[in-house]
Amino acid sequence: MPGALLAGGATAAFLASSLFTQAAPIAPSTIIAPPDKIVIEVATVNGSGCPIGTAAVAVSPDNTAFTVTYSQYLAQVGAGSKPTDFRKNCQLNLIVHVPSGFTYAIASADYRGYAHLENGASATQKASYYFQGSPDTATRTHPFNGPYDNDWEATDSTDWGQLVWAPCGVQRNFNINTELRANAGTSDPKTNSFIAMDSTDGNIQTIYHLAWKQCPDQQR
Repeated sequence: MPGALLAGGATAAFLASSLFTQAAPIAPSTIIAPPDKIVIEVATVNGSGCPIGTAAVAVSPDNTAFTVTYSQYLAQVGAGSKPTDFRKNCQLNLIVHVPSGFTYAIASADYRGYAHLENGASATQKASYYFQGSPDTATRTHPFNGPYDNDWEATDSTDWGQLVWAPCGVQRNFNINTELRANAGTSDPKTNSFIAMDSTDGNIQTIYHLAWKQCPDQQR
């Protein structure tokens, strides 16, 4: 999803999604689930990796995660590529409607895609997270080196005690800025290397796992 990704109180709840098998942050024993579902609206989607109509957001039925689906997110270098194709990015500005009396944090994020990297080439996947108006930005980068020709997965996770919570009683949009970058390095310039958060036979989903807690004035 990073350092202090999203810093938190004592009474909290984290219901881990079973979509992936990677270890997730461990919550306190007291589990409090929000009584109503959350609704996430996409305020803006900007970037070369997510042209209009190519990114969609959905919330899991149990309110523990949301997914972002991309259909045209690919960075490439070498044969057949344009000079600007080596870097693609996408910034999502999300309006998160949280059930009354609750706040949330992003506990972890799972990214998936496919990469083909020739010998000598490399690639990186990068993500940054921050609330609107907050000076705190968490960033995590995952490198990949050629030769490589396979699916890839990357997980950003945060220890429970270091979660940064959305302010209670204030609507603050949540921003996620992701980036894919391909580097030809010493690879043969007649070849092509790429990294994608999409696939030829469907879409790749990025899953963001939520942590929950009651706002202080709602705790008993």
